Amino acid sequence: MTLEKKTNPNTIRLVRFLKARARTESAPIWRDVAERLEKPSRNWAEVNLSTIQRYASEGDVILVPGKVLGAGYLNKKVSVGSFSISQSARKKIEDAGGSYKDLREMAKENPKGSGIRIMG
Repeated sequence: MTLEKKTNPNTIRLVRFLKARARTESAPIWRDVAERLEKPSRNWAEVNLSTIQRYASEGDVILVPGKVLGAGYLNKKVSVGSFSISQSARKKIEDAGGSYKDLREMAKENPKGSGIRIMG
């Protein structure tokens, strides 16, 4: 079985950026996320808001190495970062008082990756 290479240049740049961030900051969380994104996209995590509601606490920083979906409700103020997000999920997160950032923004704001919980 041969391993297929990624063809999306944005994904390739993101993976390279995360690996470089992991090396320069000695933060293994970014290497872990980069390795998950190197896998086929059908194996990426898809997390519903109901899962975030169930397992996250108020004020948590959640990272999803895949897509956040809008099924369920959210009434906790959490910061969420992912590769992509549905429009309904973004709206529900912002309505609950939380915020959304893509993975590149999260890595720039928190280079060490401290206090981040990975879901998915």
